[in-house]
Amino acid sequence: MMVLDKQAKFDPTALASRLGARSIVFVGLMGAGKTVIGRKVSQMLGLPFIDSDHEIEEISRMTIPDLFDAYGEAEFRALEQRVIERLLKTGPQVLSTGGGAFMNAQTRRNIADRGISVWLEADLDLLMQRVAKRPNRPLLRTPDPRAVMRKLMEERYPVYASARITVRTRDEKREIIAEEVLERLAGLLGVELAGET
Repeated sequence: MMVLDKQAKFDPTALASRLGARSIVFVGLMGAGKTVIGRKVSQMLGLPFIDSDHEIEEISRMTIPDLFDAYGEAEFRALEQRVIERLLKTGPQVLSTGGGAFMNAQTRRNIADRGISVWLEADLDLLMQRVAKRPNRPLLRTPDPRAVMRKLMEERYPVYASARITVRTRDEKREIIAEEVLERLAGLLGVELAGET
């Protein structure tokens, strides 16, 4: 069921129709809000929501930190690529991916073929404030997590910038950020906003 408030700027049914079998794929660093905003967007469009990290944990019966510890990052990334490739074949849906997923060139190609990538861009202070609430992030188990996060931003932001849509995420209600995502999607897919002729 489609749910959008009375101030909706476009018809979510038309947007979902234009999306076809493609998935809306959220990319960005840990703490950017991919899962929270992704869930909200999925509710607003009446599409299923899937978190690729959750799928990986279900398949492997291990947590992401345990996978990193047991097999290393390279093996984890190979598994992540296969899982995302499989998930993209089951669209339309809203898919949240792990922070490193979009760095894989094959995954970027798969997303471009079967989805629309949405980068949730965030500043360092916001990311650090959010990740502090979940201390089990494998890449941040270090004496200086802020320095690690800054390095990840330097490495990954130029790649994330190739996403089809970029939305600046900030300390704002999830409904507002989700609405901005849908407005950008509507523009990309040629769905007219209310009041346009």
